[in-house]
Amino acid sequence: MKFIKPDWNNNILNLSATLAEYLGHPNGKPVLPLLKRELAKGYKNAVFLILDGLGIHPMRKNLAEDAFLRKNVAGVLTSVFPSTTTNATTSLRSGLYPMEHGWFGWSLYFDDLKRCVDLFPCVDSRTGEQLERDLTISRLPAPSYFLRAEGDIGVNIVVPTYWEGDEPNKYVWRNFPELCEEVGEVCERSGRQFVYAYCDMPDSVMHHYGVTSAEAREAINALSEGIERLAARLSDTLLIITADHGQIDVTGTVEIYKDEALTALLDWPPYLEARATAFKVKKGCGEKFRTLFMRKYGEDFSLFESGKLIGENYFGCPANGHARLLGDYIAVGKTDKIMRLGERGHAFKGHHTSLTEEEMSVPLILVGRKG
Repeated sequence: MKFIKPDWNNNILNLSATLAEYLGHPNGKPVLPLLKRELAKGYKNAVFLILDGLGIHPMRKNLAEDAFLRKNVAGVLTSVFPSTTTNATTSLRSGLYPMEHGWFGWSLYFDDLKRCVDLFPCVDSRTGEQLERDLTISRLPAPSYFLRAEGDIGVNIVVPTYWEGDEPNKYVWRNFPELCEEVGEVCERSGRQFVYAYCDMPDSVMHHYGVTSAEAREAINALSEGIERLAARLSDTLLIITADHGQIDVTGTVEIYKDEALTALLDWPPYLEARATAFKVKKGCGEKFRTLFMRKYGEDFSLFESGKLIGENYFGCPANGHARLLGDYIAVGKTDKIMRLGERGHAFKGHHTSLTEEEMSVPLILVGRKG
């Protein structure tokens, strides 16, 4: 599979930078000229909708060329790396580079705690122990850019019921029709409105059934048809739709945590993500680790020094205090296999987090209706 590097001039982060500027609180990062021109047309409402996992690859596999979402693709953006929800949605919500916010992946190792933490649920990665909810937020603050909006545009968020934030003007949904209904009601209010809306589909379906499954095809087409109905209802509104990442079908799982010879060389068990796995290696064991890893797993994973990826700007800005969270090495999936990092890890049928084009390329969908 072909690797592509995050393009920090044509990235999901630039989409957020454009919207931050639109809301009167620019963050100094490059904007997307295409989106800026469209926003300048003066729509009453702007709706930013994130469809989790619906990258270019799943769209092409499951939608006909004339399907509503696919025919309205205005451009292709790169995701962040690792191409995963924890990292990507944090950048989309905060307008910060991954190296700025530090939410690199599902599980991170914290030196001061001597444990790995699953960031979103805030639990111990190995034991599942529930930790203090503010533990991750206090260490890795990443405030939402749209909550700092200035001007006459009302800011609203439409999110799943499990969203724990206490943001003002928050509306929750239990299914996709409810999401569309909430968006429609906000846009029909008087005054200019901005909506940040997040949908955890079709990512969850593809994880469980695979990208090319009948279940994924049904879910993705239902999303496209539902958004088409929403667009027909709205007036004087610009719909801005993207994904946090794509997905691929998985055909094999490496039980890396069971490799006693390899894990004996580590200060801590493997962590981060299933297709972008971080390793914190014991002092003086780097060469032995590299040799052993490449001999056993080099056919399916490329091994990079974390410092090299940082130096080559894969995380958006120069190294800072968050760099230590990436360990010493990162193994990046180059075939269709994943790593299971512990007993609590999942053996999904669809996954992401690597640098492959299938996982990194996401759409910029624009649907504007004036009057």
